[in-house]
Amino acid sequence: FEKENVNTLDSKGDFMISLLGSLAQEESNNLSKVTRLGIVYRFQEGKIRVNHNWFLGYTKDENRELVIVPEEAEIIKRIYAEFLEGKSCNKTARGLMKDKIRTGSGGEKWYESTVKKMLKNEKYMGDALLQKSYTVDFLSKKRITNNGHVAQYYVEDSHPPIIAKEDFTAVQAEFVRRSNMSGYSKTGKSAFTSEYAFSGKLFCQKCGSKFRRIAWGTGKNKKQYWVCINHQMNGLEACDMKAIAEKELEQTFIRGMNRVIDCKVTFLDQLMDNIYKGLESVVQEYTMEDIDARLTELQQEIMSLVRLNAKTGFDTKVYEKEYSQLASEIELMRGRRQMLKEAEAEKKLRVNRIEEIKQYLTQQDTTLIEFDEDLFRRLIEKVKVQSVVEAVFVFKTGVDVREIL
Repeated sequence: FEKENVNTLDSKGDFMISLLGSLAQEESNNLSKVTRLGIVYRFQEGKIRVNHNWFLGYTKDENRELVIVPEEAEIIKRIYAEFLEGKSCNKTARGLMKDKIRTGSGGEKWYESTVKKMLKNEKYMGDALLQKSYTVDFLSKKRITNNGHVAQYYVEDSHPPIIAKEDFTAVQAEFVRRSNMSGYSKTGKSAFTSEYAFSGKLFCQKCGSKFRRIAWGTGKNKKQYWVCINHQMNGLEACDMKAIAEKELEQTFIRGMNRVIDCKVTFLDQLMDNIYKGLESVVQEYTMEDIDARLTELQQEIMSLVRLNAKTGFDTKVYEKEYSQLASEIELMRGRRQMLKEAEAEKKLRVNRIEEIKQYLTQQDTTLIEFDEDLFRRLIEKVKVQSVVEAVFVFKTGVDVREIL
């Protein structure tokens, strides 16, 4: 009112306020568009923007570049390692709180969703996906998840990695594996859990369903059992597998491991003979270097086509056909590159597991006396329950050990 000399007692006051308000809003809109264009141009140049104050594992140096914080990086490595060992995001979150480890924002409370986001954050392997969310408009300032509404940009090797690319890929493959383990048509939807050592690892060989933990009895007579979900929900007609006592399963694992320890020389020889069994890479027409080189060529070709069309104006049908062919080949080469990455990650993960059990057996001189939950999680992929008297322990290395319950 003072700057524009608007008199509210004047009949023209309302009109002036509306006019000046409209001009101010348009100016704000233009400023917002210019700012947004500047951000998008930086994205296109591969310049990333990260709020490092809430980003566990990284900070920024005097040049505003991301650098690793060593003590925080160890927390990230722990989260990834525990997930690959078989722990759920919820169990990892509880472990972090128990050890009084702070979150990226400095809080004491860890949530399952927080751990899951960290496990899916590509920035921990040194890459960056830009524009995961965007602002709807300059007035509301509301940000929503970008589900294809605006362009995204992926920058490889934009900053120092904390997690190796192979380990990150292995974690994403583990997410897929756990998701595939969740649903069974005979028993309905069942989410992956690692609350107990045998959670999500016991499989009925009569119907294919998982086992669920139950308790029978009261007081001193209370005991834990594992029962086939299909049998529990649908009765004997669906599956006649009986319940198995948890103590029996634990003792069976101890006997199986002691048998492996007693015959560790033979067991290790078998591991080394089969170390690359099933890990042969899918025969590819191109190597990773060939794929990267071809992708660079295709990207240059498609940019040249766009520039040429802008200058001369191709026939629309000819332009769309050429563009579509180049875009299709780019997608094909990207798919092949992803297949190679996943194959290499699986190879590295399995070799690491073999090295882990090799190291354990080499150092283990005495037999197991009691059940070791962490050892079971680290070494065993799943347990095939053949019947109430027989089970097969499948090691993460791919070796099976059959044992009597």
